[in-house]
Amino acid sequence: MNVSLQSKFLTSISLVAVLLATAGNAPAQTTTTPIRVAVVGLNHDHVLGFFHTLSSHPEVTLVGISEPDATLRQKYAASTHLPDNLFFPTEEAMLKSTHPQAILVYTSIAGHRAAIEQAAPLHIAAMVEKPLATTVEDALAIQRLSEKYNVPVLTNYETTWYNSNTAAATILSEGKIGDLRKLVVHDGHEGPKEIGVSPAFFSWLTDPKQNGAGALFDFGCYGVDLSTWIMHGELPQTVSAVTLHIKPQIYPNVEDDSTVILTYPRAQAIIQGSWNWPFARKDMEIYGATGYVDTLYDDKDPGAKLRIRLHGEPTEHVETAPALATPQNSSLSYLAAVINGTLKPQHDLTSLDTNVAVVRILDAARRSAQTGRTIHLADEVAKTK
Repeated sequence: MNVSLQSKFLTSISLVAVLLATAGNAPAQTTTTPIRVAVVGLNHDHVLGFFHTLSSHPEVTLVGISEPDATLRQKYAASTHLPDNLFFPTEEAMLKSTHPQAILVYTSIAGHRAAIEQAAPLHIAAMVEKPLATTVEDALAIQRLSEKYNVPVLTNYETTWYNSNTAAATILSEGKIGDLRKLVVHDGHEGPKEIGVSPAFFSWLTDPKQNGAGALFDFGCYGVDLSTWIMHGELPQTVSAVTLHIKPQIYPNVEDDSTVILTYPRAQAIIQGSWNWPFARKDMEIYGATGYVDTLYDDKDPGAKLRIRLHGEPTEHVETAPALATPQNSSLSYLAAVINGTLKPQHDLTSLDTNVAVVRILDAARRSAQTGRTIHLADEVAKTK
């Protein structure tokens, strides 16, 4: 996110406070009681998107925000004009005081487990930003907490809510391009520093312990999530990865470019996550035995268009992807549906089972890049069961 865009977000956030203040006098927007959500952490810039869209989601009510860094609390209190009593220095104090139904976690990736360890025993659901965890150990611990306390744990990816990804997967599932042969996913931008992320975000995003890796985890996770979903949760037989350190003067501790190859019995996925693209991109190519469908990325409407060529067609053509219906069209609508019991997350882009598999694959990719070896992941996991 560049500096000018952050400024626009913060300006919009001020409007959120006004809308929140007048919400009590507004006519009812929904027939169900809004779910109570709380924010854990303010050092992830994606929280700007949450504040920016909050006013358009009457199905949720913000009841608390926890952040141990007093400077960050003051920054967001000033920019959002939200009441001081919404801000807490610890998650424990916030949960005790506000009793949310779900937490939205905007900490470092390594902080996800600790946040869920406090919320799950209180039967509070969680939605974390991608990816789920930095290690398989943490992912499995989160999964055990979810099962023990019977609470949903969801992972939010921007690309989940792209019309084009669902439309492309539907074209494949309907057999219009034949059996899957190759999946190629590109994600990333010019680099965190280059686009002007906040200092707090930059600090942990470029820390291999707090983020898991660099571009490999930050943007490789999108393609791994899509691949796992399209393959219906099947783990790849092998995982091979190479990473590059093109800008060590900016990113001394983590890689800034990655390519991951996943092999399945009759298909291959190639995932390219990078902080070295000339422009931001989040797009996918699906090649079947008889045709292909690509999702097209545009900054103004990133999930709108598809490029398709089917068997017998002389050339490719571009189509507009159908709009996604609520609650599949946004993270907050989805979360509200899960909490209200009208949607059960299972084997989709957001669900816990998919995202535990994502962390397994990312961990294997990290080990492959470090050692230069191909990881036989399906065999590894089978031996542990």
